[in-house]
Amino acid sequence: MQLIHILLYICRCKNKILKKSVIFERTILPYLGITSKLAGFYFIDSFHEHGIDLSKEQWLVLKKLHDKDGQTQSNLAFITNRSKTSLTRLINTMEKKELVYRVISKKDKRINHIFLSDLGKETFLNSLPVLENLITELQEGISSEDLERTKKVLKHIQNNINKTLTTN
Repeated sequence: MQLIHILLYICRCKNKILKKSVIFERTILPYLGITSKLAGFYFIDSFHEHGIDLSKEQWLVLKKLHDKDGQTQSNLAFITNRSKTSLTRLINTMEKKELVYRVISKKDKRINHIFLSDLGKETFLNSLPVLENLITELQEGISSEDLERTKKVLKHIQNNINKTLTTN
């Protein structure tokens, strides 16, 4: 749903008015929004069915920390495409769940490094088979060519958005 709002905002920023001939329901926007929302629900439901209490955002942070533990909050915000405030709330929630912990930098007290706890590592590793099954189910009946074409189109849309955002 956020993507739809971003794209509509871009249209307004560029002073582009959707002509009467453009029918919103025939564009890709509602499909992007609905698919994203449904995938998010499916993600959470699949994890909950297996006793894993994670949102897709929390899982992404666990993955990024599993790839490189001890990253700074600002770097995590950047690589997860979240605002610093939003990431701080997310990290607070994850700390309460004992999935991660913060260590204040010795060089600069304003910088927090985020680390996976043992429970965070275990949770992430337990989530991988569930995620693999989820991806298999979501992509069932879709050819590899269609998957590649879809990724290419979505990347093109992302590039268009980024190009528009940088010119404003």
